[in-house]
Amino acid sequence: VQLQVSGGGLVQAGGSLRLSCAASGRTFSRRVMGWFRQAPGKEREFVSGITWSDNSTVYADSVKGRFTISRDNGKNTVYLQMNSLKPEDTAVYYCAARPSWNIVTMPLNYDYWGQGTQVTVSS
Repeated sequence: VQLQVSGGGLVQAGGSLRLSCAASGRTFSRRVMGWFRQAPGKEREFVSGITWSDNSTVYADSVKGRFTISRDNGKNTVYLQMNSLKPEDTAVYYCAARPSWNIVTMPLNYDYWGQGTQVTVSS
C-alpha cells in the first residue's frame, strides 16, 4: 500500500486548506483511512478517520465542525477539508491506512503511512 499526500501550506487564521491522500495497493489492507498530525515537541495525534465501505467517519473533538473528511472511491483518494483554521492546527499532517474495519485513534494501529505535509496557520 502506498499513500501519496498532497496539499498543505501556509494560511492565515480563519482560512481553509484541503489535503489529499491518494492510495494504491491492496484494498483490503486499507479499509480504514486516517489523518493524523504532529506538532513540534508533541506526539502524533488522531485528526479524523473514514471507512471506504460505508463512509463512516470519526473526528477528534478539536476539529469537529471545522474539518471534513471524505473519500472518492473512483480516485482512491481521501480528502481532509480544513476550514476555520487556527494557529494551533499548525502541524505536519499524515495520512494512514489500516486493514481492519473499525476506525481507531492510536497511530500504532495503522500499518501504512504517507509522507507528511506541513500545515502552518499564522495568527
